[in-house]
This record gives sequence, C-alpha cells and structure tokens, in this order.
Amino acid sequence: MRHRILFHVVWVTSRRAQLIDAPAAEFLCRTIRTLAREHRSVVLEIGMVSTHVHVLLRAHPLADLPKMIGRMKGVTSRLAKVEEIAPLSWADGYDIESVSPGDDVKLRHYLRAQPFRHPTEAIDGWPGDTFALDETV
Repeated sequence: MRHRILFHVVWVTSRRAQLIDAPAAEFLCRTIRTLAREHRSVVLEIGMVSTHVHVLLRAHPLADLPKMIGRMKGVTSRLAKVEEIAPLSWADGYDIESVSPGDDVKLRHYLRAQPFRHPTEAIDGWPGDTFALDETV
C-alpha cells in the first residue's frame, strides 16, 4: 500500500538547556531512526541544534504517533544517560504538524538551516544529518 503521510515533529530540551553536543547528535540521529522503523515510520530528515530536535518523517497510516514520539524522547534520554553520551532531558510535550508532500523539499532545507537560524545554539563539530535516506517501511 502506498502512502505519503508526512509529519514535522519538534521537541526541546528541558529548560532549553544546551544539552546536545556532536556525539549526542549522532546518537540521536541513529536512535530516532531505529525507533521510527519500529513504529512503521521512516525518518526523512533530522535538523538539530543544542536545544531542540526537528524530525521530518513519513508514517504508516496505522502508526501510533504519540507512542512513537514518546518513545523517541524517553528512550533517547534514558540510553544517553546510561551509555554516558549526554545528560539528555526533554521538556514536556512536542509540536507536530502534517506536511504536504509538495512542501517536503522546502521543509528539508529549513531543517538543515537550523544552525544558521540559531547560531548561538549550533552544535560544534556536527556536520548535520548525513544519513543516507532509508525508504523501507
């Protein structure tokens, strides 16, 4: 079954503290993608600065988005602390909006531009999301 249901999801660190460094950003990209696949979704792009995460994802029509996003936040926070990657702590809630498939290219540019939009929160030594697009669901 073909589907093109896209979402833009954003969440922030607790008190907008600058908790995301380069190793944490790489960990987040890896882990968020794995969790999305577990919930019948594919991450198309991740944009990030030290205080917040943007995710563009394609979800299966039956994907449980609140559960998936809750796990993305909870699992990354727990694992980052256990594996001593970073003391990640997320603020309550998240923002989510649907995205028209025709707007995905514009949104990808917006996500990639996060370090320029928030220069004081740019992540030193992190080149951005460089993961090759995984289109399997």
